[in-house]
Amino acid sequence: MAEKILIFDTTLRDGEQSPGATMNEHEKVQIALQLESLGVDVMEAGFPIASESELEAVKKVASVVTKATVAGLARTKRDDIDCAYEGVRDAVSSRIHVFISTSDIHLEHMLRMSREEVLEETRESVRYARSLVDDVEFSAMDATRSDREYLARVVEAAIKAGANVVNIPD
Repeated sequence: MAEKILIFDTTLRDGEQSPGATMNEHEKVQIALQLESLGVDVMEAGFPIASESELEAVKKVASVVTKATVAGLARTKRDDIDCAYEGVRDAVSSRIHVFISTSDIHLEHMLRMSREEVLEETRESVRYARSLVDDVEFSAMDATRSDREYLARVVEAAIKAGANVVNIPD
């Protein structure tokens, strides 16, 4: 079996988090078309719940990209997932990328959730995203500071719920 490396690019989303690097819809479309011409397999078009203009930009990218998968980022909240789906649903190939923190420090101070609550939210959100699209990516935010056994449990829960791509960031 031949191995294939897939290129997952976050320029359209991550690039915007740099000071002075905000892109308008036209700029995102131009960059998306360039990324596609370079052979990028998956491009994360944005975080649609962030604003109406971000949602519209993701929709526009999804409407013009014909070869690459277009992903929308979402927290594990249903409104986020619905908005991500609205952004990417018209893409030739669409993905919803769901994330939640898994480090104890984030659970306690940011999410104010228990480990079991995060596990259940992971299951429910991935299952829900999978009911909307066939391609669901799950990321465990702050993974490098997470307890490894707990991280493994969360990843396993995401896979069982339907995630077909797992990302271990940070």
